[in-house]
Amino acid sequence: MTASEPHVIFKKQDGIAYITLNRPEKRNAFSPEMLVRLCDIWRDVAADNSIRVALVTGAGNQAFSSGGDLGSVIPLMMRTREPVGEWEERFSSDRRQLYRAILRGTEFFKPVVSAINGHALAGGAEFVLATDIRVMAETATIGVTEVRRGLIAGGGSLVRLARQVPWATAMELALVGEPLTAAHALATGLVNRVVSQDQVLPMAEELARKISLGAPVALAKTKEAMVRSNGLPFDEAFKIEAQCTKDNAATADAKEGPRAFMEKRPPVYTGQ
Repeated sequence: MTASEPHVIFKKQDGIAYITLNRPEKRNAFSPEMLVRLCDIWRDVAADNSIRVALVTGAGNQAFSSGGDLGSVIPLMMRTREPVGEWEERFSSDRRQLYRAILRGTEFFKPVVSAINGHALAGGAEFVLATDIRVMAETATIGVTEVRRGLIAGGGSLVRLARQVPWATAMELALVGEPLTAAHALATGLVNRVVSQDQVLPMAEELARKISLGAPVALAKTKEAMVRSNGLPFDEAFKIEAQCTKDNAATADAKEGPRAFMEKRPPVYTGQ
């Protein structure tokens, strides 16, 4: 990467938002620039009705992301030094951007596929846990390693882990801090697919393309119902599901899908 290249590469194509963490020489560690750009990108993707799904990966073949840059992001988060330059100033104006950048929270409902091309550690693993469908290179590892640095995995992992994998596995990941192999991650259900490194992005793209065949609102409302109802008693969960179903039924796309099926033609969805 040259000095002029952005720390995140972003493009849109055929209903898919492609997001590439672009600091391969730093194992795609989160920089202030990367985090600020990611926040801007998620706002863009959320507002764009043409985008059905996002695909996140890391540049190079060594790392998806190694988490927060210990020389810039962590000192700024802990307020142990003053910001220098535009990106550090923008990041320091609202340090919660770290959490929004890696989708900590439940307000982003478009599907996200992660192509885990290399090691996903600390904040990088937390970012993976915020994604919905995960494709991992057989040579990669994933680990919530913060405790070994005297830190806590407060980017969503302490809430998400036990909802995504068995309790004992969640506690091992959080407390031992040792990365799991791709095979172990697959066996525990932490990832959907494990493939050779050269097939990670093609497989993730294939899954993203299949997702993009759905109607934008139907996709987002499906994810919203599943995320918001997770862990709630059935009565409360069914209310959320019913509201999401009602919201989607009011869209033009909900009428277009059945009409296109009856007319034996591909549906034309507008996100309305």
